[in-house]
Amino acid sequence: MRKLTLLLLVAVAAVSVRCGRTITQAKALADCKFTLAATDSIYLAGVDVRQLRNIRDPRELTQYPQLGLAVLRQNVPLDANLNLDIRNPSTKLAAINSLEYRILLRETELANGFINRRIEVPANGGQTRVPVRISTNAYQLVTDARSRDAFIELVQNLAGQAGAKPSIVTIKVKPQGFPTFITFEQPITNQTLTGR
Repeated sequence: MRKLTLLLLVAVAAVSVRCGRTITQAKALADCKFTLAATDSIYLAGVDVRQLRNIRDPRELTQYPQLGLAVLRQNVPLDANLNLDIRNPSTKLAAINSLEYRILLRETELANGFINRRIEVPANGGQTRVPVRISTNAYQLVTDARSRDAFIELVQNLAGQAGAKPSIVTIKVKPQGFPTFITFEQPITNQTLTGR
């Protein structure tokens, strides 16, 4: 009985230490700086947005009938591979096992999802790049008068169009176990996501 009690106390202590470490690592993440860094591909209704780079007038979109068909079907797929950089200025390792995210454009949700893998950001200025796969229906953004212009500007920036007006995207991340989202705004220019 004594051995069982001792074994139980050791197990409880080990779990307590691990939980304490996990909480400390998750709290350190709240001090991290998040930046939307780069992308390797962005497709709107199957069209690589880089092909839209020289579009100056919406009437020119008739070159891409799949965009018009997508609007008629009320299903305008937006697919992208984005990279989120996380920099840790604290003296403690920042780490979590999963992360919920939301990406908004002028208060309209563009995409949301989960990253279900361990993310570690080393202390003292360490940086980690986290790939984020986005797949959403952009129909509401294309057709809603409140978000349409902002969405067109965002597509122009993602395409790398010279002279495009910068877009402001709000990104919310919520580490597993956090009660609220960590929110930051990211200006997107025609050079932001191409890494130029």
